[in-house]
Amino acid sequence: MPLLSRLLALALLVNGSVAVAAGEYRDNPAAQQLVDELVAENVGSRETLTALIAGAERKPRILEAMAKPAEKKLTWAEYRPRFLDQKRIDAGLAFWEQHEAALRRAESSYGVPPEIILAIIGVETWYGRNKGSWRILDALATLAFDYPRRAEFFRSELKHFIRLGEHAHIRIEEATGSYAGAMGYPQFMPSSYRHYAIDFDGDGVTDLLNNPVDAIGSVANYFRVHGWRSGAPVAARARVTGDAYDGVTNQGLDAKFTVAQIRDAGLTVMSCIDERVIPIDYCADPQDREAATAWRQEGPRGAEFWVGFRNFYVITRYNRSDKYALAVFHLSRELRRARQLASRGYVQ
Repeated sequence: MPLLSRLLALALLVNGSVAVAAGEYRDNPAAQQLVDELVAENVGSRETLTALIAGAERKPRILEAMAKPAEKKLTWAEYRPRFLDQKRIDAGLAFWEQHEAALRRAESSYGVPPEIILAIIGVETWYGRNKGSWRILDALATLAFDYPRRAEFFRSELKHFIRLGEHAHIRIEEATGSYAGAMGYPQFMPSSYRHYAIDFDGDGVTDLLNNPVDAIGSVANYFRVHGWRSGAPVAARARVTGDAYDGVTNQGLDAKFTVAQIRDAGLTVMSCIDERVIPIDYCADPQDREAATAWRQEGPRGAEFWVGFRNFYVITRYNRSDKYALAVFHLSRELRRARQLASRGYVQ
């Protein structure tokens, strides 16, 4: 008997019937079609899969959260402090020290520096402290069957999640995560879990929910697959040098311009040669033909202009938000700076 079927059979014996807990989706046509597809793909028996889906509970609060995502309304000045407080930086340094060997190995294998991996995990779950408390089965079923705008996406994610019970030894009836169905230290969606997660510690199980070493390697692998360039810049502040910058700022996440085009439109990347740039970490010296995108953000002192390069775009593949990518970039710089100061004996 496949692992998924064994786990669900055990749950049925313990609980009497999975369907007793909920049942909203037992007779849902879309849910029944999903069961038909999984049966045809030999994922499990019809009885087992029907019981599983019937055990999912509809969560109105998830639908409310999806309808009114709070972060979209925030300015950069409001968004940034959520992820760059001293407590998060200190926790990141402790996590770095604890998992230094794994972070070094991830950089050696995939070319992604430790501070970027740490910043992703730090922004997503505060280094594993807050992985989400929603039952993933409930979240994905709610969004697959009661959120028409993105039902196809979440329906696919639900199928991937059910398959994870077989491939990642996840207890799919118990696993918890975000209200959108993301899970573990790095908050991978089920499809990303199946495609990019790796067994980085070699224990035979790819576990992002409880194993920080697997999470470190999996984030690095995700970035490598999506085109991370080792040693290349991520983003830099820009200063206004012309009056046509509106034509190149906030034009989407794709790096559709070149550095030269952005400069010609009135934004010049702050060079690392320029000693007036403070902090120096927010500078770069890219080639004119380097692909880039430009952003105007409302910072604490007014408008800020940023230019993002290929690696900035890669961060947005993790979360399609310019503010998210900037937060990851800023946190990574702060972690690197704090690490360097600590190595020299300075205490913040």
